[in-house]
Amino acid sequence: MAGTDHEQLVCPVPREQRPLEQYKELQASWFFVWPHNGDRGLATPLIRAWLIVLPITMLVASGSVPLRHNLPQLVVAGAVAGLVVPMLLLVRQWLGWTTLQRRLMATAVEYEESGWYDGQVWEKPVEWRQQDLLVANHEVKPVLWRLQQAMAITAALMLVGASLCQAL
Repeated sequence: MAGTDHEQLVCPVPREQRPLEQYKELQASWFFVWPHNGDRGLATPLIRAWLIVLPITMLVASGSVPLRHNLPQLVVAGAVAGLVVPMLLLVRQWLGWTTLQRRLMATAVEYEESGWYDGQVWEKPVEWRQQDLLVANHEVKPVLWRLQQAMAITAALMLVGASLCQAL
């Protein structure tokens, strides 16, 4: 008990608003853990999302009279449109992980005591800052790099697909 009392005196930030706790929450999340699980862990759910939305985008693309008469162009247009969903998933993950990265790299923690938007700022002790920097550089930075690569590949596929659609 005494350890938790001392921790409250040292750190006024509620546990759920501490950057390391937020990191643990992202790791435990079924959605945000994808890029943390490596390239395959990220690619598999993105491909599944694309395959799920593909029939819908094909159906929408078939509503276009010119595409109805050009099957290869219809397939490419539907496939490219389907890439929007994986890109949106990647952007959402990017936003969550970059917010965490910013909080881990900061020298102070912004927090709310009561939830009534009474924003406070607490300066991190040196030990906390060192631990946060380690997590930011060795755990979060590779995740951000993986997300950046995935977004670049998805954008490139969209551009190549749109160019191919115009060429057909």
